[in-house]
Amino acid sequence: MLNNFFFSTFGFIITLGLLVIVHEWGHYQVARWCGVRVLRFSVGFGSVLWRRQRHPGATEFTLSALPLGGYVRFLDSREGVVLPSERAFTFDAKPLRQRAAIVAAGPLLNLLLAVLLFTLVAWTGKKEPEAVLATPPAASLAAQAGLRAGDRVLATRSTEASEWRDVISFADLFQSLDQAAGQGQSLHLLVGKEEGRKRQEVLLELSHLGEGAQLDLKTITRIGLRGGYAEPVMGEVKAGGAASAAGLQKGDRVLLVDEQVVLDAAWLRDRIRAHVDAPAPMHWTIERAGQRMTLQVSPKVSTEGEARFGRVEAFIGSPPPMIEVSYGLIEGLERGVTRTIEMSTFSLKMLWRMLTGEASLKNLSGPLSIAEGAGQSVQRGLSDYLEFLALVSLSLGVLNLLPLPMLDGGHLMYYLFEGLTGRPVSDVWLKWLQRGGALALLLMMTIALSNDLVRLFGLP
Repeated sequence: MLNNFFFSTFGFIITLGLLVIVHEWGHYQVARWCGVRVLRFSVGFGSVLWRRQRHPGATEFTLSALPLGGYVRFLDSREGVVLPSERAFTFDAKPLRQRAAIVAAGPLLNLLLAVLLFTLVAWTGKKEPEAVLATPPAASLAAQAGLRAGDRVLATRSTEASEWRDVISFADLFQSLDQAAGQGQSLHLLVGKEEGRKRQEVLLELSHLGEGAQLDLKTITRIGLRGGYAEPVMGEVKAGGAASAAGLQKGDRVLLVDEQVVLDAAWLRDRIRAHVDAPAPMHWTIERAGQRMTLQVSPKVSTEGEARFGRVEAFIGSPPPMIEVSYGLIEGLERGVTRTIEMSTFSLKMLWRMLTGEASLKNLSGPLSIAEGAGQSVQRGLSDYLEFLALVSLSLGVLNLLPLPMLDGGHLMYYLFEGLTGRPVSDVWLKWLQRGGALALLLMMTIALSNDLVRLFGLP
């Protein structure tokens, strides 16, 4: 517990500190190129813990007590008295294009950092789950297409494409799924079957989802490609749970359930969830230390909303087969750019769907989720942490470009208005827009923090 807290705290501080520095450095550096005097570069808000200034009149660099962001303060005649000799160095005296460039530089540098980090991960390599399929749920598109547990996806091709695209890992497969589903196209899969490894072409009817479909949890479940293949082996068993009461132990391999062959961990989990109104317990045939035995397992029935499902209170499934994936110089850079564009587009679409009510606001995450993700990625290794850092940097860049007052995107909207009309937004409008923007941001932060508390601590 303390170990996880340490990694989460350490990862959160490093992640947020680095991304804030990168963001504010973008504003700072472009302002200097444009001849604007920078008064302060602060990491954090509130009371100053540390400061450094080379000489009077130079930029003051500070570290402040509240580490949830940062800011760069420019010399500006609207915020105080400026000597006539310094008027040329004020932010508000600069042409519109320069002010817009200074404001846009922060989020754009975050997006550039995401490209560099994704590229670095592609160059150095990362272990990813192989594209070996778990048992698809009954009535899913994958089940209708005839896909089964253990099938390995070798390549994909959309219905309008002429060339096959190689699939190395599940990440490649989901990328193809996302592109085809978004365009309303079905997807051809070249699959290696377990029986003799014969190749077979399978058509996944993604067009039934409709054009513009998003790969959220509901859509992935409907498609049926919910995760990689895992052996039906018992993991951690909760003391006092249904699995423990039946005598199951970590490492047990489940061979049969009610005389049916267990295909994989996903198949077994589905059978457990469906066991809610059965009058008799399930009969499991397991293998332990080379010996077969039969146990009676009575799943505990749980309720979530109106849904009822069975649970044995144990982790089921061995780690999926993994493969080391790396790319060359040019291909890795292309992948970094492509990944950044795809994830930025996905983030914007998800925000729009939440605003229009098509997606739940529960998808919003806050600082506690970032801290947890940072800690987990640090423990998994450098590649995972760099990828996590890229995703957070990308999110920070996209968020700050939104046309909301108080954000960089809101200021860019002011400049767009000024460019179109030839006059700046009036002080009265600025005042009300700033208040509205602050209220919107506070609402978003409250929802995100509430979601964090529910996710991490199970609060109501």
